[in-house]
Amino acid sequence: MIKIAPSILSANFAAMGEAVSNLSEQGADWVHFDVMDGNFVPNITFGPDMCKALRPLTKLPIDVHLMVEHPGDWIEPFKKAGADIVTIHVESSERHLHRVLQSIHAAGMKAGVVLNPATPVSACVHLLPECDLVLLMSVNPGFGGQSFIPETLRKIRELRNEIDARGLNTLIEIDGGVNPETAKRCIEAGADVLVAGSAVFKAHDPAEMIKSLRG
Repeated sequence: MIKIAPSILSANFAAMGEAVSNLSEQGADWVHFDVMDGNFVPNITFGPDMCKALRPLTKLPIDVHLMVEHPGDWIEPFKKAGADIVTIHVESSERHLHRVLQSIHAAGMKAGVVLNPATPVSACVHLLPECDLVLLMSVNPGFGGQSFIPETLRKIRELRNEIDARGLNTLIEIDGGVNPETAKRCIEAGADVLVAGSAVFKAHDPAEMIKSLRG
């Protein structure tokens, strides 16, 4: 079944606790948690303390997307904060991605890598055995509310073929510009998890929107 992971980057920051606690009733599968350090991307968002504060408010897995320069430094803090999944960018300054993925697993969390729109699928092929998921950015990271980049569909199909050819269970997650129309195209191309921010949190009926995104 397709999983929907609403991104709290688009939630009402003044009522974040309520927004997160409602997600389970609305039918969400994961809580997508965007971490930005102001260096890797030109924005600053949340850290481990926010994750720790939200953890008691939901039983859903917290999916931490590290848009930071040194992701290895944040594995233990997010483990202590209650994260369930951590993804790291192959474009970050981290030289030893394989080691960081192993450290995420050693901490008891699921691990994955993230590819920016301009980064080819080939950049993660040799890491796939260590990945529970691969997150393909369908917008350039840093801000919510951007439009879906159509080339992402080709990357989804290519990645799906690579995963299937190796007999792996690695999930494909898509982040950026996801709405009912683009969600359908992503699912058809082979996506497993859809991150949706504005589509869910700006919707008149978030539960109905999540249902619509799932297809």
